[in-house]
Amino acid sequence: MMPASATAVSIHPFRESGRALTGAEMMHANPYRPWPARITSITELTATETLFEFRFIDDCIREAFHHEPGQFVELSLFGVGEAPISISSSPTKEGFIELCVRRAGRFTERLHQMQCGEIVGIRGPFGRGFPLEAMRGHDVLLVAGGLGIAPLRSLINNIHDERSDFGKVTIIYGSRNPSEVMFRHQFEMWRHRKDFDLYLTVDHADDSWDGEVGLVTRPFANLQIDADNTFGALCGPPVMYRFVVEEMRKKHISYDRIYMSFERHMKCGVGKCGHCQIGHQYCCIDGPVFNYWEAKNIQESM
Repeated sequence: MMPASATAVSIHPFRESGRALTGAEMMHANPYRPWPARITSITELTATETLFEFRFIDDCIREAFHHEPGQFVELSLFGVGEAPISISSSPTKEGFIELCVRRAGRFTERLHQMQCGEIVGIRGPFGRGFPLEAMRGHDVLLVAGGLGIAPLRSLINNIHDERSDFGKVTIIYGSRNPSEVMFRHQFEMWRHRKDFDLYLTVDHADDSWDGEVGLVTRPFANLQIDADNTFGALCGPPVMYRFVVEEMRKKHISYDRIYMSFERHMKCGVGKCGHCQIGHQYCCIDGPVFNYWEAKNIQESM
């Protein structure tokens, strides 16, 4: 029997009586839990990059999962490990997500050996994406180098699906050579659209290449930019950031409208492990997308 002086303790069960949790509540209850997802499509992009499509098995999780362009998820291969991967698909496409993965180690090698129908774990989305709402009604200049096209593809496809909400769209993509150009079918589609300006460039051309040859900054010489109405977004090797920002500034794009994605070695996704710390900020929760002023004050960011 409870003593008269004792205070009653109210216990709230994980699931309220008579009501199952929604998908959003389930994800929020434990951000460390990977949710099972099935591989539903595998598309080889280059000799080392592959695009994977995943669908959550639980209907509630599938309906509750929403992301911003530029965010990432933690992908789990059971018995192998976990890795952070940027989302390549647009938020406008619901029911599945796409991840572009480069084969570069034990984890990614195992993923590239998997087949459609196999099960993985996904948790997220995590991080801060590109300021899509602020970009609406404005021109957008997107610059990607190498694998940096993967997170920018989410933003590009979102703009494509809501094209009337944006002004002029310019895409610049640079690769080391023609064999490393990813998403060729989409570039062909964008090339023939009158409402997209597309510039492709490679460092080293071969006989099959009919585009620009040179650094990713080369097309800037021919760009006509309405600086007061333009947002810049870029993603690629860190070495390119300083030079691209310089070119954007030569076109008089404001620093506070230049956004860049920093993809560093992230682990937990929730700012606990410290693997992604850049200066005084954590890439996984403060980024991975930063505007220029934020990045300028982060030690070793560029």
